[in-house]
Amino acid sequence: MKVIIIGDVVGKPGRKVLTATLKRLKEQHEVEFVVANVENAAEGAGVVPKVGDEILNAGVDVMTSGNHIFDKKEVIQYIENQPRLLRPANYAPDAPGRGLWLGSTASGTQVAVINIQGRIFMPPTDCPFRAADRLLGEIGNRASVIIVDHHAEATSEKLAMGQYLDGRVSVVVGTHTHVQTADEKILTGGTGYITDLGMTGPYDSVIGVQSQLVITRFVRGLPIRYQTASENAQLHGVVVEIDERNGQAVGITRLQVKE
Repeated sequence: MKVIIIGDVVGKPGRKVLTATLKRLKEQHEVEFVVANVENAAEGAGVVPKVGDEILNAGVDVMTSGNHIFDKKEVIQYIENQPRLLRPANYAPDAPGRGLWLGSTASGTQVAVINIQGRIFMPPTDCPFRAADRLLGEIGNRASVIIVDHHAEATSEKLAMGQYLDGRVSVVVGTHTHVQTADEKILTGGTGYITDLGMTGPYDSVIGVQSQLVITRFVRGLPIRYQTASENAQLHGVVVEIDERNGQAVGITRLQVKE
């Protein structure tokens, strides 16, 4: 089977390019399942019910997130009631929502999606490595395809996670930096890997924010309210081919698609 995993969707431009291109991409690559990171989908920070529903209606099966998931208070009730929106599993146990989705594709393939968050240069969380172990124990033999979104800053931590989970999951993708890396590969144990999927949003920007605002902050060192840019929206991510019989990845290809 083939899956598409989409990098951080940023604001309205990201949602627009996702909606405009996803159906075509699914048909072109004969994709059965789609995961997208949506922690920046509402005005560049967080997600709200209307935005989450819009992304699901566009053809995304499961939404992952990261450190901005609770930036909008409206998400609290939504994430409790919408199992297809995940927050990092290594948040406090009583945090709203969950970090694991278990289900199946239309053809009946059992799929698990794990969402974890790194700790280097990130807000405090429990250990993502131990959280991944715990969830893999919970999944057991209930899913042949396992997808992991590791929302993290440091490339070293993401690479370590890929090696740590190699042979135990189908694919490990990094999110958070909004800059796609050119290191997609199949690890020795059969796990697909990329350090960062990139961003689905406006590329005439600084990682999705209006460039001049970011430059002003760097030059003057003063606080400034960021605003999402709007030009040159692109969808970035990967297509991963997985042998559902053993859960191993057999191919991974980067996506960079303009509207």
